[in-house]
Amino acid sequence: MNSYLIRNVSVLGAAPTDLLIRDGVVAETGAGLSAPDATVIGADGLVALPGLVDLHTHLREPGREDAETVETGSRAAALGGYTAVCAMANTSPVADTAGVVEQVWRLGREAGLVDVQPIGAVTVGLAGERLAELGAMAESAARVRIFSDDGHCVADPRLMRRALEYVKAFDGIIAQHAEEPRLTEGAQMHEGEVSTRLGLTGWPAVAEEAIIARDVLLAEHVGSRLHICHVSTAGSVEVLRHAKARGVRVTAEVTPHHLLLTDTRAESYDPVFKVNPPLRTATDIAALRAALVDGVIDIIATDHAPHAVEDKECEWAYARPGMLGLETALSIALDVLGPQWDLIAERMSRTPARIAGLTEHGHAPAPGTPATLTLVDPAARRVIEPAELASRSRNTPYARMTLPGRIVATFLRGEATVLDGKAVK
Repeated sequence: MNSYLIRNVSVLGAAPTDLLIRDGVVAETGAGLSAPDATVIGADGLVALPGLVDLHTHLREPGREDAETVETGSRAAALGGYTAVCAMANTSPVADTAGVVEQVWRLGREAGLVDVQPIGAVTVGLAGERLAELGAMAESAARVRIFSDDGHCVADPRLMRRALEYVKAFDGIIAQHAEEPRLTEGAQMHEGEVSTRLGLTGWPAVAEEAIIARDVLLAEHVGSRLHICHVSTAGSVEVLRHAKARGVRVTAEVTPHHLLLTDTRAESYDPVFKVNPPLRTATDIAALRAALVDGVIDIIATDHAPHAVEDKECEWAYARPGMLGLETALSIALDVLGPQWDLIAERMSRTPARIAGLTEHGHAPAPGTPATLTLVDPAARRVIEPAELASRSRNTPYARMTLPGRIVATFLRGEATVLDGKAVK
């Protein structure tokens, strides 16, 4: 195993120090360290963060390897500063059995770029009719603890209650895609002034808020853990605020694109801006940002959703919803939050690692901790060029935008996965 001596790096924005990485851990910290056998990395001006953890990633394998694979998605994640990602279940076949989640888990281990933790489906085939093999997936080699039908809402309240009751036995989590389907039939974008003007069927905010309100009540009744995926409205924030004040065991995420982009992007009719839930209003963005800072929203999760060219470069109505996110998430966080390094580490590493039970992740670099970290150049600015992204797909909403920050290096248990901004594997 290689050893690395990182010189003059700022850990979470503190005064510069040296970090010695050896045998997979941070062996020593302090000024003027010496290690003749170690590879030296000059880190003047760089900030060290715990490796980022994404609770919401679509890797598409098995079934849609034309859009993404576990390997290409892992490479994109490492280049974005991530050391662990949770892979959603809407693959083909669906990750609703022990066999499929173990396949994804093993593909992640073979790639070796990030820890890939599969998320299991709540219902068989994501059909919302009967529970999947939750216990078998939990006991599999993948040790699944989060279950989600993301892309589909578990709309049946009785089935949702049963799922919450089932996973309580092993402290599992149901992650809900909050969308009342009867309120979003034919929806193309956020319901509001812009949708009316464009003549596109609207996706009302209440479709999200109603499901969240229902499910926090169910979670409170059962005493189980609930996670709300991709919160997008100001009303949802208030429902969550009330639930947390009551002591409900609920956590929530927001995506980078819902923190930055508004529904006015649909005026271009460019399907790259079509996403589920849809881009909302400036008022919603302000509420989401405030909730992220005060902790009502616990984490930033990318909802990295790669799509093949034919699924995006078509008429708006026929385009698949979703955007890339792994390689740009930290830049968006810096743009939105500024260099609040401890807050960024909390929302993008420590808390998601804690929710997912990934005990080797989320630790600030300190002697004895796993050397699972990322080095960021906060002064750098980069133009996002889709062709230069590591993902197999190109559907980034940030094409040709100039964003702050650059990932210089990423380490997973002491092994470099990114050096000088380039993937090692």
